[in-house]
Amino acid sequence: MTALRPASSTPNNIAIEPRNRTFDLDAALATDWLDNDPFLTAVFNAMSLSFPSGERHFIDSVRAYEDRITDEKLLKEVKGFYKQEGIHSREHRNYNKLLCEQRGYDLQALESVYLNTLAKSKKNPKVTPRIFLASTVAAEHFTASLGVNVLEGRLWKNVDPTIGELWQWHSMEELEHKAIAFDVYTQVGGSHKMLTALMRLTMWMFFWNTMRVAFKILRHDKQLWKWKTLKSVSKFLFAKEGFIRCHVPAYKEFLNEGFHPWDEDNRALLRHWEKVFEPEELAA
Repeated sequence: MTALRPASSTPNNIAIEPRNRTFDLDAALATDWLDNDPFLTAVFNAMSLSFPSGERHFIDSVRAYEDRITDEKLLKEVKGFYKQEGIHSREHRNYNKLLCEQRGYDLQALESVYLNTLAKSKKNPKVTPRIFLASTVAAEHFTASLGVNVLEGRLWKNVDPTIGELWQWHSMEELEHKAIAFDVYTQVGGSHKMLTALMRLTMWMFFWNTMRVAFKILRHDKQLWKWKTLKSVSKFLFAKEGFIRCHVPAYKEFLNEGFHPWDEDNRALLRHWEKVFEPEELAA
């Protein structure tokens, strides 16, 4: 078990402040809004469908240890983390509702893929609050890696501007709070061994469930066995510039002993995007 480390590790010039944004998504969600690609659009829509339940779970996992946080800076950042994740969840609930209305999907059936997995883990007596917190640390590392790739423009060439703005806003705030769950986990004595085990399990389950939901969407749209879809799946899985290989370096670095989320200093990238998303609409 690692020694307790009560201090926040987020740089002092990074503020975990929520931006209370809303987005007009109705028209764009009726289209293949990402590169005019049914598969890539389905993958990102499937990820959006995971976020309301996932982000609620992340908040609960950290809150279970809130009374053990002794560092005032970290405690303030935890409160900001709750607010950011809460607004993300609200906007993705709206996104998911509009998506299903526009395209005729069964919202309950798609969300149940993620909800059932979470419910099973909560019923398992071997799954402790610390395991839930470790899985949150792993998931937050993935969303930070996703955020870097979105903000640096690696994952798409042509995206609907409004939906692109939602993903960029979400990505920027994921980068800002990328170390919060990690610092709480460290403070309560979480081990690196548990983190690496939970990273492998969490990423496999997330990948499997996201693909299941994406394929349900494609089947509904009668795009599942189209040649264009199969080519896109192949690129996603195997291409050097594909989604999977864009995230491999971040996955590998997480497994290293002594890893910390701010080993990759993203402050220059955040400074750029903070000018785009000025905090004039901070949540109360």
